[in-house]
Amino acid sequence: MKKPVDLEKNKENYLQFIANRRNLILSLIDEDGKPFISYAPFVKKEGKLYIYISKIADHYRLTENNEFVDVLLIADESATNNKFATERARLNCTSSNIGNDGHEDIFELFNADHGSKMMDLLRGLDFSLFELTPVQGRYVVGFGMAFDIDVDANLFSHVVIDKKKDA
Repeated sequence: MKKPVDLEKNKENYLQFIANRRNLILSLIDEDGKPFISYAPFVKKEGKLYIYISKIADHYRLTENNEFVDVLLIADESATNNKFATERARLNCTSSNIGNDGHEDIFELFNADHGSKMMDLLRGLDFSLFELTPVQGRYVVGFGMAFDIDVDANLFSHVVIDKKKDA
């Protein structure tokens, strides 16, 4: 008999996992419909993710021109026992360039996470703040341990596949 899944423990682990991430991987579609991948440092506030990226970066243009962006948060592979079951969270997001004015609360989070000297430097350059609003996602922590989620774990549901049905 299988041991029941401890939802609360897994939810706690998920929230800790998200809190410990400083970078996210962006999945976008370019103008030719081809996949494009990049990364950006981020902060999280009230169920939304914020990235601060340069206009010179390809992912700036693609994030600005795509309403939807997928985000991947992934564990460091050096800390992963099984590379086939790496802890990760994928989030489907909507994206909006919200500019730089009037968002001091977000910049304070960037200062705390990434250093005020670095942020002061970047704020003098061609960077802009993007708000990524997660719509849905999936957290995977191992084989048979996947959960449908929202970023704050208000939704946290174990995904169960009926293997007999698919056989």
